[in-house]
Amino acid sequence: MSVIPYGRQSITLEDIDCVVEILKSDFLTQGPKVLEFEKNFADYVEAKYAVAVSNGTAALHLCAMALDIKEGDKVITTPITFVASANGFRYCGAEITFCDIDPQSYLLDLDKLEDLLKKHPKGYYKAIIPVDFAGYPIHAEKLKQLAKTYGCRIVEDACHAPGAYFKDSEGKIQRSGNGNFSDLTVFSFHPVKHIATGEGGMISTNNEDLYKKLCLYRTHGITKDHELLEENHGGWYYEMHELGYNYRLSDIQAALGVSQLKKAEKNITIRNAIAQKYDKAFANHSKIKTPHRDDNIEHAFHLYIIQIENRKGLFDYLRVHNIFSQVLYIPAHYMPYYKKQGWKKGDFPIAEAYYEKCLALPMFPTLRDEEQEYVIEKVLEFLG
Repeated sequence: MSVIPYGRQSITLEDIDCVVEILKSDFLTQGPKVLEFEKNFADYVEAKYAVAVSNGTAALHLCAMALDIKEGDKVITTPITFVASANGFRYCGAEITFCDIDPQSYLLDLDKLEDLLKKHPKGYYKAIIPVDFAGYPIHAEKLKQLAKTYGCRIVEDACHAPGAYFKDSEGKIQRSGNGNFSDLTVFSFHPVKHIATGEGGMISTNNEDLYKKLCLYRTHGITKDHELLEENHGGWYYEMHELGYNYRLSDIQAALGVSQLKKAEKNITIRNAIAQKYDKAFANHSKIKTPHRDDNIEHAFHLYIIQIENRKGLFDYLRVHNIFSQVLYIPAHYMPYYKKQGWKKGDFPIAEAYYEKCLALPMFPTLRDEEQEYVIEKVLEFLG
């Protein structure tokens, strides 16, 4: 069996043709294809606005800027995430507070979050950054109630979860990124994600003021908008109003994103079918804990994560057999940088217990039946 990775992009001839079309066009960047991608993506997540950027980390940084996060402001996130979820706010000088996870969903534990918020006056924490980890959507309605009570903004890290949703208290479907409960939501288009553009990211929001700030900050803080200009000397004229960044997405990447987005729903269906096959295969094995999901959510299954006691043994065994599973993630508070901020092992027992046993098995839409059966065979073989 050839190498089977834990994640892989799926590039079709249609995708390639869309990129080639841009390569033959007048605009490789700063052209109309970016706007098309933004509009299509906003429609997909059912938000008013979407802003395409160079990657998911840039998206998080711009969110922190748009919310006017400054040196010393305190924000809360989960330790079970890629470090970018915290780093994007550290770039603005924020102090990161981690909060432990729910043992079933692996998401930010909203009860523990409420306990944390209660210990301080309203407004003490400026923002909460929940992560839709592995593709499991946070219950943003409940989170919004907490945020409103304690004076926090919400930046939802949905890099794993385009297409995911939960049902609110009225039974309505609320898609990750629709902006009904979160101020801003970020997505990633890294090759192992649902939508691949090589590198790339997107921010969705329903807030027009935040949208305008994001557009300004991603392009050096420069504007040509006649309504904002202090002076106007002609059609060439522009002004820099803020210290922004070059966080633009190119038209080449946007063309790939537009094409990939057309397959997004189909790929979610395939991912869930792969998850169900794993569930069935491991259902009678007490040594394996399979992913939990409530009836009122749609899991996007960026990752299929099992928990097993001898994680390293299985990891090594699978690798010998060309199955490249992955451990996701090392808790952020274990990182030397965040240990210097005062965090240490033992601070978050649920997150740490999860890390000791977690393993992501191959999960991507082009995973063939025979490949998945081979993965299942080797996992069960290891267990004896």
